[in-house]
Amino acid sequence: MKILVDTCIWSQVLRHKNPNRELIKKIQDLINDARVSIIGPIRQELLSGISNIKQFNQLKELLSSFEDIPLETRHFVTAAEFTNICRKQGIQGSTIDFLICAVAHLENFIIFTSDKDFENYKKYLSIKLMK
Repeated sequence: MKILVDTCIWSQVLRHKNPNRELIKKIQDLINDARVSIIGPIRQELLSGISNIKQFNQLKELLSSFEDIPLETRHFVTAAEFTNICRKQGIQGSTIDFLICAVAHLENFIIFTSDKDFENYKKYLSIKLMK
């Protein structure tokens, strides 16, 4: 099954000075098994805020190995539905979080994240989280 890797995981592996070795191993295993997926908004989040052009280009090059999942209208509509479902339950989230949930749900992907908000979303949305 494909894994949609969230920005926070990529950041921990690629942008931290002392990344978690266990996390690096997990990502390497997923990459070696060709299970890693990414969407454009995650790529944008990762590349945003890097003022050093050399670092920006290195990260851009590294991420170019991963093809974006093409986003369609149905992904955005489902993300809006998921936003509304969670809001009714008093749960707030970012637009990108709900887009990640929608893509994962519609494409039958597992979400790999360390963002605890996804545990709240999972109570009301049909999403799978990587343990």
